[in-house]
Formats: sequence, structure tokens, C-alpha cells
Amino acid sequence: MSELVADSIDMTFHTPAGEAVQALKDVSFSLKQGELLSVLGPSGCGKTTLLNLIAGFLRPTGGVLSLNNREIDGPGVERGMVFQQGALFEWLTVAQNVDFGLRMKKHNKKETAKKVEEWLEIVGLQGFGDTPTYQLSGGMQQRVALARCLINDPDLILMDEPLGALDALTREKMQSLVLKIWKETGKTIMIITHSVEEALLLGERLFVMAPRPGRLHKEYRLPFAEWGLEGDLRDIKNHPQFVQNREEILSMIWNMEEEIMGKTL
Repeated sequence: MSELVADSIDMTFHTPAGEAVQALKDVSFSLKQGELLSVLGPSGCGKTTLLNLIAGFLRPTGGVLSLNNREIDGPGVERGMVFQQGALFEWLTVAQNVDFGLRMKKHNKKETAKKVEEWLEIVGLQGFGDTPTYQLSGGMQQRVALARCLINDPDLILMDEPLGALDALTREKMQSLVLKIWKETGKTIMIITHSVEEALLLGERLFVMAPRPGRLHKEYRLPFAEWGLEGDLRDIKNHPQFVQNREEILSMIWNMEEEIMGKTL
């Protein structure tokens, strides 16, 4: 089984003036294959830094990150990334965006075309393969980004605010799609979000991070992702347990923000 392990991760940046800023301190956790993790916290808590370390875009200044018992020392095909803005090639068609990674690896064209159709159907874009990407709505472009990530069959999917730029209705539909993909593919997924409701809906595990330096403050084990596979997301948001967890986390983050403001005044 694939497993992501963070062992005592530290990350320190240096400003142009030479000042050391510790973004993460002693972050340790493990994520097993097929788990769905959401991470949130106030600005400056290091959640995006953590994701960039796992993606291999940065190297930690302390500790070790490993996936499948191999240290992460740079980007790799076993990790797929979905950004807030899809980072698509808008001048290409939908199909050309989705199969980009496989074309770079010079995979068999017929097999690649079949895979593209399969993934477009899964993400609800069947029949859009020849459509120029720039003609798509924001929600449809994020579906393309998901398909482009998944067609490469990564062990771990990393999502950095993937739904943050979408309108409320489209965001809700995409949340359902993420849950569907998680269940049907068995992929390990880690999602960074600023939305407490989204973190509760899309995390069977949820980490709340605290800032200065960034660290894991509290972990929740939640039933809402499983509920969302069958139930209506709006009904789940009104469930007493969901409301209780939401208010608790909102108060937690509010208090962190107040503490930060108090230190900077």
C-alpha cells in the first residue's frame, strides 16, 4: 500500500534582508492509500507550503517526506497536482489538454484516445474533446484539470484550493465530483482549502493548522465525506454534527486570527 509520511518537517525561508522566517515546525503525520484529507487554517499557517513540499516544488529544511517508502526530492509522476486555476493550455482542445502528459511520454495514440474518452465521461465532459479549452466555463475547466491529473494514474492527488474560484452552485457540483472520484478510483487525495464547510465535506480526515510557525493544531475524523457519496450536500451542511464541527473550527480559527492581530498591533 502506498503511504505518505511526513516526519518532523521544518521549513524556514530567508528574506532578502537575511531574516529567517519559519513557515513550518515539526509537522508529522501519515496518510494511507485511499484516504481523503483536507487541510485548513488561517493565512500564514503554512498549508500551501506543506502542499508544495509534498509536490516536490520545495525541499524541507528539516525532517523527511516520503511516499511509497521513497524520499520526496522533487516533482514526480506518482503525484498529481490540481491548482486553483486549472493551469491549462487554453489554445489547445480539451482532449489535447487531458492527454498532454501521455503524449509527452509518447504513449500509444489509440490507447491514449480511449483513456481520454473514459476520463472525460467520468468528469462529465463526454463529447467536449474537440472543444477549445478557452470556450469552457471555470467549472468545466476544473473538470478538465481533474481529468488531466487522473489520466496519468498518480498515487497521490494534491489539490490547492481547486474550487476556490468557482461560483457557489458550480462549487457544490464539483465537491460531489471530487467525492465520486475519490470513491471510484481509491486514490489518496489531499485538499488545501480556506473554506471550513468544504474542508468538512471533503475530508474524512481534517487537519486544522496553526500559524507562526505553521504546525498541526488539531485533527478530526469525520463521516461527512462518506455521507456525501449518497446524500444531499445541503442536507449534510444542516446536520447538527456538521454545524457543531463547523462552529468549533470557525471559533478556533477566529481565535488564531485574533492572536495574530494582537501580536502585530
